[in-house]
Amino acid sequence: MDNRYEIFCLADRYFYESLDRLPGASRDDSGAPSGQRSAPLVENFETAQRDVPAGWRTVRTGDWLHLDPTPGSGQEDRPLQGWKVHASAGLGNADKVAAKVWDHCVPRGIPFKFVPSPQLLHLRNSKYAGRDTSGKFVTIYPRDESQLHAVLEELGELLDGEPGPYILTDLRWREGPLYVRYGAFAKRFCVGDHGTLVSAIEDAEGHLVPDSRAPAFHVPEWVTLPDFLRPHLQARNSTTVGELPYRIESALHFSNGGGVYVGTDTRSGEKVVLKEGRPHAGLASDGADAVTRLERERDALQRLSGLGVAPEVRDWFTLGDHRFLVMEFLDGKPLNTFFGHRHPLLTPDPDPAEVADYTRWALRVHAGVERAVAAVHSRGIVFNDLHMYNIMIGDDGESVRLLDFEAAAAATDNVRQSVAHPGFMAPPDRRGTAVDHYALACLRLALFLPVTTLFAVDRTKAAHLADVIAAQFPVPRTFLEEAVTEITRGLPAAEPPVRSAGSSGPRSAAPGYLPAATTDWPAARDAMAGAILASATPDRDDRLFPGDIAQFSDGGGLGLAHGAAGVLLALAETGLPRYEDGERWLLARTAPPPSGTPLGLYDGIAGIAYALDRLGHTERALELAHLLLAEKWQQSGSDLSGGLAGIGLVLDHLAHSTGEAALQERALEAAGLVAARLAAAGTSRAGLMRGATGAALLFVRLYERIGAPALLGHAARALQLDLDRCVHTAAGGLDVDEGWRTMPYLGDGSAGIGLVLDDFLPLARRAGDLDPEVGARFEQARTDIVRASTLRLYAQPGLLAGRAGIILHLARTSAPAVPPGALAAQIDALGWYGMPYRDGLAFPGNQMMRLSMDLGTGTAGCLLALGSAHGGSAAGLPFLPPLTGGS
Repeated sequence: MDNRYEIFCLADRYFYESLDRLPGASRDDSGAPSGQRSAPLVENFETAQRDVPAGWRTVRTGDWLHLDPTPGSGQEDRPLQGWKVHASAGLGNADKVAAKVWDHCVPRGIPFKFVPSPQLLHLRNSKYAGRDTSGKFVTIYPRDESQLHAVLEELGELLDGEPGPYILTDLRWREGPLYVRYGAFAKRFCVGDHGTLVSAIEDAEGHLVPDSRAPAFHVPEWVTLPDFLRPHLQARNSTTVGELPYRIESALHFSNGGGVYVGTDTRSGEKVVLKEGRPHAGLASDGADAVTRLERERDALQRLSGLGVAPEVRDWFTLGDHRFLVMEFLDGKPLNTFFGHRHPLLTPDPDPAEVADYTRWALRVHAGVERAVAAVHSRGIVFNDLHMYNIMIGDDGESVRLLDFEAAAAATDNVRQSVAHPGFMAPPDRRGTAVDHYALACLRLALFLPVTTLFAVDRTKAAHLADVIAAQFPVPRTFLEEAVTEITRGLPAAEPPVRSAGSSGPRSAAPGYLPAATTDWPAARDAMAGAILASATPDRDDRLFPGDIAQFSDGGGLGLAHGAAGVLLALAETGLPRYEDGERWLLARTAPPPSGTPLGLYDGIAGIAYALDRLGHTERALELAHLLLAEKWQQSGSDLSGGLAGIGLVLDHLAHSTGEAALQERALEAAGLVAARLAAAGTSRAGLMRGATGAALLFVRLYERIGAPALLGHAARALQLDLDRCVHTAAGGLDVDEGWRTMPYLGDGSAGIGLVLDDFLPLARRAGDLDPEVGARFEQARTDIVRASTLRLYAQPGLLAGRAGIILHLARTSAPAVPPGALAAQIDALGWYGMPYRDGLAFPGNQMMRLSMDLGTGTAGCLLALGSAHGGSAAGLPFLPPLTGGS
């Protein structure tokens, strides 16, 4: 689970939303709109409501309020990088800290920024907020080291004794809330280790390099630490674990609240777990910090001692200002890991006997979890955070113990959840032991289909999932019916939640839930288009259609993957009427694009230009292309998503559609740069979007255009680089190996490699210079990728990382190994994730906690995939049209 997504769920019931918008609309718990857009609920600190003096201006970006001298004041000429000062604060003292910073910096002409509201500061310091930003309430930009020293001395004295979270990336100044690090003052970018753009600073030679924000203090090698900071670095380094009676051996987990470590008690040799709590950080919804929650966990475990359902407490100590709870180490594995290894739908053709065996095992495990929870309740404790990561299954594969009691509470307190996994989060009306009973009901469904995060959008989805489960597994109907009844308790009366037994074969949609079945193309197309258009917000400047959280980065609301360009393109490619208001919105916001908009195909300007050209706005497309070429585009990465492979494809496309020959020269230049990089260093990732396969696509399309044989050689080598990063799975498919997981998907997995193999092989055979061994390898890879594309279960519905991309691959591939009915089965199963929105059909985005309308993760991508599969249009990804036609 990507914990970044949780904080984007707080501002809107249906969609991921920016942190500075609370809430998007007022809605009742049934999920139906109950009113018009309400006023924002964010209440700013008093300091943020001050009037700025003459010669100053305020600018709001994301969750920061910037205060800068105005142009022409003589104070605005500041360095692009250097030593910056951060001030930390808690919710109780933040306004006072901000006021003192303001009063110190404004008279001295020192620019700064701060988080303007308590709600946003709470989110920044919440448990699953980024550790690289934790504690950073104020950022101050001194002109030089002399001003840095003055700020630390003078402001440090004013703020002495003010509490706040420790800032992990920085060096602390004395014992107060001020910290320092060397880093960027202005937005500059370079290509990072994974081939994507990251924040950058200049090194000693003037080259842009990544501005490291790892959660540890770091001084770039060409920077000298000022003498006045050296004692503070020595003080930081003096705190070690060397004197503890525990040997730390590995880290299990990190959050903003601290780490969880495996170690050994050097006195007894016992294996133990050490859990860390950072004061003022890792805030829960009730305001409790990590230390408070760790104290709750200690107290709960002591009350549960001897039951055999939770770890025993071994120790409790403080190191620096961090608290540590030492617990018994439990043998076994978390339940979620058993799911990944045992689930029978992770294969193309599940054996009925294995499905039945899995069902019996899942029922036994659930019964064991129910017994463990009942034992916890018998001691007057509510677990409050039950989910598959907090359930430990013993080495026998069935015995159950529970982990992570930091949210536990006394049953008599009758409290709501303060921390919860999104797929098991109880509705507001559940308190006390009812919270655990709700989670147990969710677990009944999650053991078979792990998509209960959808209940955060619509709890009535439980009935639909139960129906799907009943068609796939021999589960007792009462087991599912009881779960649905508990999950939907308190909702308005509706149709019977679970259809009666008797239906046969997989069903993707329970009658009355989905507005259209995915197998009914005309109805599904219209329903998806209806949901997309109903979600549009042409009054907003930042985005037109709701989508992934990437929208809230620079240019994210405009581009192909997550912005308006991709949605508008999907509507047009599938034969739907043009959304002219949307096109006008995109044209207005690209004249010119906002500063900081990336250059690439899927993330920025190149993709917007491609979409606008396809929509008939060729003049604007050319303007964007020339704007791109005026930037340092050659310094982009090599990948398709944001790098030279995608940029080269767009330049070549526009050269062909407009007759501007100079654009093709730049496309060939991009291809030459990519080929040289791959020859020299290969690639750190695999797949269509970020691996060498995107480069292979560029070489293939240019070969079709100019016929240079060397391009096919480059394409073959690029494809081999990515196939070298693939492995065969237990199910016999070929996946990209990411080291900790394998990926079959279109964006970063093997399906995307299969798409380009399908285009490359016919060209190479006609050219007659393909090495037979390489050709045989490519053919076998196509076959094995098809097998990876016919599993019964995929984690998400999206185009780049889910079932929709699998559908597009199967619909397009010329590989002879596609089993009869495989495509139809995938189309049908896409409906498992579908949800109604404003009488239309919508799909959840990445992490499936909110709906998405974008191309890369949401409904527009599902629309494009179904359009390619149903054959009524020439729908396809950019530069990957259907093999039977299209352009």
